[in-house]
Formats: sequence, C-alpha cells, structure tokens
Amino acid sequence: MHTLSEENYLKAIYRLSQKSKKITPTAIAEVLNNNTASVVDMLRKLTDKQLIEYDKKSGVVLTNGGLTHAVLIVRKHRLWEVFLLDKLGYHWDEIHEIAEDLEHISDADLADRLDKFLGFPKYDPHGDPIPQSDGKLPEIYSVTLADLEAGGKCRVAAVKDTSSAFLQYLLRLNIGIGTQIQLIEKISFDQSLIIKINGTEKTTVSQKFGESILIN
Repeated sequence: MHTLSEENYLKAIYRLSQKSKKITPTAIAEVLNNNTASVVDMLRKLTDKQLIEYDKKSGVVLTNGGLTHAVLIVRKHRLWEVFLLDKLGYHWDEIHEIAEDLEHISDADLADRLDKFLGFPKYDPHGDPIPQSDGKLPEIYSVTLADLEAGGKCRVAAVKDTSSAFLQYLLRLNIGIGTQIQLIEKISFDQSLIIKINGTEKTTVSQKFGESILIN
C-alpha cells in the first residue's frame, strides 16, 4: 500500500520520463511545486520501497515495480477524465482536479472495468494517451501547431497545457480535440500565428499558444 504523496511522486516521475532521459530532483520539485530537499527525502523513501533507483549523476529511474504502479495511476486518471466528460457532462477544464482524487482509489479491477465500460478509449479528453492494461501506449503526438509551415492544415490531437485558463481560452475559440486548423501566416516579429479554425473563423494567437497545441 502506498501513500497518496508517494503515488503523486511516481506519477510525476513517469510523466517526466516521457519527456527526458534524465530526471532530477529539481525537475520533480518543479512539477509538484515542492522544495528540492523534500523531494530528496521522498526519493529515499521510494528507494527503500524499491520503487525507484536514484543516483545523483544518472538521476531518478522507476524500477519495474514502480513503473507498473505509476502506469496504473496514470491509466486510472485518464480513464476517469473520459468518464467525467462523457458520462457525467463535466467540461474538459473541470475534470483534471476531480480525476486527481479519483486516481487514488485502490481496487484491483477498477481500471479494467472502467476501461471496458467506456469502450476502451485510446486517449483522454485532452488527447493524452491512455495506457492499456499491459502498459502499452497508443501513438504519442509530438508535433505542435508552431511547427507547422504556413499554409499547412492539421487537426488538434492533444493539448500540452491542461490548465483551466488555457482550456477555457480554447473553448472561447471553439477549439477542441479534432478541430481543423489552417496556419495562414507566421508573423516574423514575434512568431505569433494567424490561423483559420474549421475553415471559417480567422484569428491571431501567440507563439506560446502554438507550442501548446499538438497536431496530427
């Protein structure tokens, strides 16, 4: 049995491992909004439980047991987000915080039953891949709207920024997963983007906006 705090650390380490080969206490502290000293203390506890291996030079690595548990937490979180949006009618800017609590419910069959009930979704409402029961992930999108050449067309595959402020901004622009976007022009002065949404609405967005949208 692991504490809520331990599970949050395992999830943070797992998510960082998707982006970087070396995971440092500083990086974990930034994700969890904690101080580095507290992070190092928790890393010792996780090491004692054989959930991670930690070396100052090579950083933090999940053990097989730690990885299995971290993947399950992420799997439950993303399945709960689908449930909250599709079955309970929450908006996509409301579901993350609720799923943060629900992901810690400990039940051996819960994730699999929820997955079956939802029809085995591959992605959560923000476009993040949902780990399968064997830990495998569907395709992970890495190309952003900012990477697109002027004149190119794409569809929104996922969002990197899942803050309520950004998701609410997307709602105002009528942008969601699957929305078609055409990049009309990149402004050389500040790299802002002129885009057309679903072939009709034209608007200008910032470079930061473009870097926060993953496309396919």
